[in-house]
Amino acid sequence: MNINGYEIKPGADLKGAILEGANLKGAILKDANLKNADLEGADLEGADLWGANLKGAILEGANLKGADLRNADLKVAYLWCANLSGANLSSADLRNADLEGANLSGANLKYANLEGANLDGTILEGLNL
Repeated sequence: MNINGYEIKPGADLKGAILEGANLKGAILKDANLKNADLEGADLEGADLWGANLKGAILEGANLKGADLRNADLKVAYLWCANLSGANLSSADLRNADLEGANLSGANLKYANLEGANLDGTILEGLNL
């Protein structure tokens, strides 16, 4: 699958990709490099992001309902933190995900699995749990 000129596949190198508002519903991006990618408002419902590098990614307002984010890296990258403010992470699998320093303010984490996730320094204001 190609979106905005980017090949969407497992292990893809999408560092800094501009995928704002993209329809990535059910996409298989296992082990993909999405460092500093712009996924603001993207639809990633049910996407496989297992082990993906999402350091510094912009996921503000993204739909990650039911997404597999096990072992994903969403921690701070340099001066930028992964921004998931207002994101829908309901029923998402975040087991063992690294969310150190990520911005989850206003995110929906209802029924999300955070077992073993690193939440050190994570911004958790206004969460829907």
